[in-house]
Amino acid sequence: MQKLSDINGPGEDYFVAEEKRIAGNPRQTVWMQYTDATGQFMVGFWRSQVGKWKIAYTEEEYCSMLAGVSVITHVDGTAMTVRAGDSFVIPRGFVGTWEVLEETTKRFVMYDRAVSADHA
Repeated sequence: MQKLSDINGPGEDYFVAEEKRIAGNPRQTVWMQYTDATGQFMVGFWRSQVGKWKIAYTEEEYCSMLAGVSVITHVDGTAMTVRAGDSFVIPRGFVGTWEVLEETTKRFVMYDRAVSADHA
């Protein structure tokens, strides 16, 4: 068992890959709190500055919005606005865009069965 805490420490900063960027060049930060031995199940926090980029999910992800406003849009044009207090799931196979309108922080729980069992 492991008790999870709030965001702690500096996290790991990165930028959206150039080929995925649509608007801006948002700095993103991830704080990993737990990864199982297979590398398939992960829990943590994620934060992003304002911007928009393409997404293609190979994983299942549960998200709980802690701060900010984002718009997640499917390739078919269906859009969902999410803000602090909202919880949602993005299914494996989802393709579209993620646009951060106000700096966004979320807690995530992710399962990626595409990751090989010999990851660890």
